[in-house]
Amino acid sequence: MADRLSRIVTRSGDAGLTGLADGSRVPKDAARIAALGDIDECGSALGLLICELDGDARFATLAQELVRVQHDLFDLGGELSLPGHPVIAEAQVARLEAWIERDNAALPPLRNFVLAGGSRAAASAHLARTVARRAERAIVHLGHVEPVSEPVRQYINRLSDWLFVVARRLNAELGRPDVLWQQRAPDAG
Repeated sequence: MADRLSRIVTRSGDAGLTGLADGSRVPKDAARIAALGDIDECGSALGLLICELDGDARFATLAQELVRVQHDLFDLGGELSLPGHPVIAEAQVARLEAWIERDNAALPPLRNFVLAGGSRAAASAHLARTVARRAERAIVHLGHVEPVSEPVRQYINRLSDWLFVVARRLNAELGRPDVLWQQRAPDAG
């Protein structure tokens, strides 16, 4: 694999095909490749969020958890790239559910919809959440065409839920209020 990774320009995708881990070639616009791309983008969005937390000791554990999720997403992509070889397990879904419960327990109840914002870190979490939701839609679409494991669907769904809670947690811990949706936004003037 080292040789494969050190050679960046291969020209193997110039005809609009890309390789899966099993060696098969598929169109770059196939549902499986779209889902893989969205998972990759979600991991990148998490990287941006991790950078927002860098150096703030209050968020050291959260940053470690986000890195753990990046690894999970890479595993999830591996599962999508090698159909029929499960990698994501119910234990990973359960971990996210536990984090959701833990983080949400410290937050005030919601009485309105929340918009992205408040703090830069929270806005980054919301951005990662929306990318996770898009990845979920791509995975569901793929599931209509080819088999997708239940833990994969559950994991990406729980991830977007957790990132919503993380955004609220970041605002709370940074002393910034959540930006609440107003049914009729005030005129800017």
